[in-house]
Amino acid sequence: MKSITSVFTVAFLTGLLLTGAVAMADHHAVKVSKKEGIGSFLVDIKGVTLYYFKKDTPGKSACEGDCVTRWPLYFREAVAAKDGLKTEDFGSITRDDGQRQTTYKGMPLYYFAGDKNPGETTGQGVKDVWYVVNP
Repeated sequence: MKSITSVFTVAFLTGLLLTGAVAMADHHAVKVSKKEGIGSFLVDIKGVTLYYFKKDTPGKSACEGDCVTRWPLYFREAVAAKDGLKTEDFGSITRDDGQRQTTYKGMPLYYFAGDKNPGETTGQGVKDVWYVVNP
């Protein structure tokens, strides 16, 4: 009887660990949203829009100082790609200021401080250098 209880305990704990891994993966998910006039674009799991900076180059961020205050960095150690996105398209860089930042197809990802609610895209086209990330 003791071994049956042990087997059930191990199975239960394994289930909890797997459930936690799935929950954590969803917490770090990037998915695709769609809006008329913009089309499809990347958002985090909460629906908050992700942006790219035209002055960046693959693997290198050009946004520094006050720029990072207006355009906070998006960083997740690992990204769970949803909605047909590919996990291998996501990576990370260590910026010159030592902070880590997630990339999509090599380009650093940002939030916009002006977006107050999920689905907002108020950063689209700012100064003709900030844009939503199209998949």
